Amino acid sequence: MKITFKKYELKFSRPILTSRGGMNVKNGYFVYLEEAGKVGVGECSFIEGLSCDNLENYEEKLEEIAAAPQSYIANLESLQSEFPSIRFGIETALLSLKSSDDILFQSDFAFGKSGIPINGLVWMGKEDFLQQQIEEKLAAGFRCIKLKVGALDFSTELKLIEGIRKQFSAKEIELRLDANGAFNAQDVFEKLKAFSAFEIHSIEQPVQPKQFNLMREICASNIIPVALDEELIGVNAQKERAKVLDAILPTYIILKPSLLGGLQPCNEWISLAEKRAIKWWATSALESNIGLNAIAQWVAEKENLLPQGLGTGSLYQNNVPSKLEIRNGALWNCV
Repeated sequence: MKITFKKYELKFSRPILTSRGGMNVKNGYFVYLEEAGKVGVGECSFIEGLSCDNLENYEEKLEEIAAAPQSYIANLESLQSEFPSIRFGIETALLSLKSSDDILFQSDFAFGKSGIPINGLVWMGKEDFLQQQIEEKLAAGFRCIKLKVGALDFSTELKLIEGIRKQFSAKEIELRLDANGAFNAQDVFEKLKAFSAFEIHSIEQPVQPKQFNLMREICASNIIPVALDEELIGVNAQKERAKVLDAILPTYIILKPSLLGGLQPCNEWISLAEKRAIKWWATSALESNIGLNAIAQWVAEKENLLPQGLGTGSLYQNNVPSKLEIRNGALWNCV
C-alpha cells in the first residue's frame, strides 16, 4: 500500500471572524491511499490555535508515515495524542479505499434518499453583515440557526437575537449560540441570563476549557443548556473522557472528528455520553468537502435527529467538487 499527502490552501469567500480572531485561508492536507489500482482519499484538517496537533513537526510526521505506511495504518491510535487530524485523514482514506461508489456508510443519506437537518451558521461581523446572514439563512429554509457570540459588543449581540425572536418563536426557529470560550467567571452568568430571555436552545463552550468547577456550576444553573466543544479536544484516554463528562454533566457534547482524532474516538465519546443521558451532535471543523462528506456519511448512519453542524462546505471559493448540496436547511448527497 502506498500513501501520499498533498498540501492544500482553501480560500474563504469572505474572511471569517470568531472570538479567537479572523481567518482568510485554511490549510491542510489531502491523503491518498493506493492499493491494487484503487485510490482512497481522506483529509488531514487542523485549525491553528484550536487543534492539539503538533504543527511544528507535522510535515516531518507525514514524511515518516509515507515512508512506512503499513506500520501506522496498523496502529492509528499511536497518532491520537500529537496528530489527531492525521489519524482522521488516514481513517477516512481507508474508508474511501474500501468503499464502493463513494458509499462510506450505508444510509438513506448516502444513497440520496434523505437529507441531514443542519444548522445555518452565522459568523461574527458588523451588525449589517450579521443581519444579512440571518436573513439569508431564514430565506434558505433553515429552522435552526447558530450564532457566534462573544467577539462583538454584547448589546449588539442581544439586539440581533431579539430581532430574530420578534419575527420567529422558538417553535419556528431554534437558536444555538457558540461562545468559543469568550466569557469568564465574572460575566458568564449575567450574560447567560440576558440571552435566556430569547429562548436559546443551547450555548457552546461559554468559558475556556479546563475549568471544571465553573463549568459544572454553569451547567447546574440550567440558565441555558450547555454543549461542550473545545473541552473535548486533547482528551484521549477513555477514563479521562468519562472524567470530563462526570465532572461537568453537560446537556450536550459536540463532536468534531478531525479535532478529536477521527470517527472511532467520536464513537467512544458517544457511548460514554449516551450512558449518562447526554445528547450529542457533530460539527465539521472547516474541512474541505472531502472531510465534510466523510463526517456527514458517518453521522447519517447514526440516525441522530438533532440538527448537525455540517453547513461549512459553501465557505470556500476553491473547495473541491462534491455531490453535497444544501437544500431547505438540510445537507443532501446528490448521487
